[in-house]
This record gives sequence, C-alpha cells and structure tokens, in this order.
Amino acid sequence: QVQLVESGGGLVQAGGSLRVSCAASGSTFSRYAVGWFRQAPGKEREFVAAVSWSGISTLYADTVKGRFTISRDNGKNTVYMQMNSLKPEDTAVYYCAAEQSWTIRTIQDSYKYWGQGTQVTVSS
Repeated sequence: QVQLVESGGGLVQAGGSLRVSCAASGSTFSRYAVGWFRQAPGKEREFVAAVSWSGISTLYADTVKGRFTISRDNGKNTVYMQMNSLKPEDTAVYYCAAEQSWTIRTIQDSYKYWGQGTQVTVSS
C-alpha cells in the first residue's frame, strides 16, 4: 500500500511555469507506475502524463505534449511534473495516482492509489 501527497500547485499567469510533486510513502515506490490526471470544473478527470517504475518510459496527453515533463526520483519517493507554457485551459485540480506495475498506464481505472489533489490555476 502507498500513500500519495501532491504539492506545488498555485496561481500562475498564462505562459508561466509550475512544478507539481507527488510524494509517496508506505511501500517500495520504485515498484509503482505513476500517472498524473486533472479535473477541471464541470469536466471529467482526464489523463495528463505517466511514468514507468524506472522513469525510462513516459507518455503524455496530446494537449500537454511538449509543454509538460514528468520525471521521478525513486531515492526520494517522489514524482514530479514540470509544467511550462501554461494556458488558462490547464486550470484544474491535478491528481497523482500509483499502481504496482512494471508497465506504464494511462487509464485512470487501472490505478488503485490516489492523492488528494493540488489546485493549479492559470490566469489569462
């Protein structure tokens, strides 16, 4: 079992950058694939990015490809997502999720463990 805590959200102007973090505790984090998802007001939660247990493989939603970068430091039990060139449409609550898996995952139903989320607001 693993517990996840997101941090790093906030308010930023369009074109700016933020780095959100997902800190894990309670299990061997290096065995877990991790994903970031987001939910905007009035919309369903959607996939943003994912990283494999080793950090070698990554996947991104088309809407963030080239702007967001996911990475992980297994020694610190933390996954990061650097978000650059932010747009107002990136405004959402960002959640990290983890699942014990050797393969990368993009489907939210395949993740068992979720954090509480961190708010990212991008002003125009």
